[in-house]
Amino acid sequence: MLRFETAGESHGEYLVSTLAGLPAGVPVCLDVVNRELWRRQQGYGRGGRMRIEADRAEIVAGVRHGHTTGAPVAILVRNKDWDNWRDILPVEENDLPADARRPVTRPRPGHADLAGAIKYDLHDARCILERASARETASRVALGALAKALIGEFGIQVLSHVVQTGGVRLERAASWEEIAALAAKEEVLLGCVDPEVEQRMKAAVDEAYRTGDTLGGIFEVVAHNVPIGLGSHASWDSRLDGQLAQTIVSIQAVKGVEIGDAAFASSAFGSKVQDTIHYDRAAAAFSRGSNHAGGLEGGITNGQDIVLRGLLKPISTLRRPLESADLVTKESSPAAYERSDVCVVPAAGVVAEAMTALILARAFLEKFGGDSLHEVRRNFESYQAQVKSY
Repeated sequence: MLRFETAGESHGEYLVSTLAGLPAGVPVCLDVVNRELWRRQQGYGRGGRMRIEADRAEIVAGVRHGHTTGAPVAILVRNKDWDNWRDILPVEENDLPADARRPVTRPRPGHADLAGAIKYDLHDARCILERASARETASRVALGALAKALIGEFGIQVLSHVVQTGGVRLERAASWEEIAALAAKEEVLLGCVDPEVEQRMKAAVDEAYRTGDTLGGIFEVVAHNVPIGLGSHASWDSRLDGQLAQTIVSIQAVKGVEIGDAAFASSAFGSKVQDTIHYDRAAAAFSRGSNHAGGLEGGITNGQDIVLRGLLKPISTLRRPLESADLVTKESSPAAYERSDVCVVPAAGVVAEAMTALILARAFLEKFGGDSLHEVRRNFESYQAQVKSY
């Protein structure tokens, strides 16, 4: 079982993450991991934090001589902003007055501030927002790069693009080649494959910035070249579509997920939705006439691209704050403002890639598991031979 966990606060000294269950022998390149971290920090509409941090992964366990050892992998990502917070968020108690610790007593609507403060019996939401912050996703992206390295050995690739920003939407399908070309760019605007639509998205972000507001949107994750047979129909928690839906909605600010053409299917006749099945005798293989199912049927991958969309609400922190109430005085007051972004849809797509890769890697090892990459490959090739002979 592939297991992963993250720890750390937005303004703490480090973000910490661990990944256990990777077989020995998976090649790991720090430049590739850091490229993924870089991609997460890009996009038009990002805030001042991105001008402070230039995330770099430090792998401190589980990788030697460029390959995994089979032991848990541990990764650190330093927070450069820690120098400004070490007296405010120390591990041990200090003599700093309470009002100098930058308490957050005016919870932001849409954030974890109020619910978390009540749950943990705090009258300062600082500790809640430090962990609830999307800064945590840097750890997920670092771990996702390792998962991509594993499944990449078997030809599986996971990438994303932006379908919608605010009210501006890409009204056509994006090809895999377009998405791959977008991911290779050295300059990221809003992650849309269509330059004209992307410029209209940029104008929408500019308007949100001008008015002190924020914008959400929709990103699409595509997993390419996924084999038939990952996941299972046999029990509710083994269904891969359920696992993938959970992992997408676990990303901060994501409030919904769509698999394949779920929205279209909900209002269409069945004859327009199901993907017809064909058999090519020359190729000795089954094929489909479409991919409305998004690569998953009955909780099992069917060999087509997995297509997931995340519906991202606007960021909760506004430069023009909404009405709130103070945790201590209970008086009405504007919500607190923490340095934040205007739009993070492209970055959320990169995080969703990482989470999708982690879930696919886990499902892959559940089916083809082994203690070494060589053993996993042997199991995979044996199964592929079985599929071809079906």
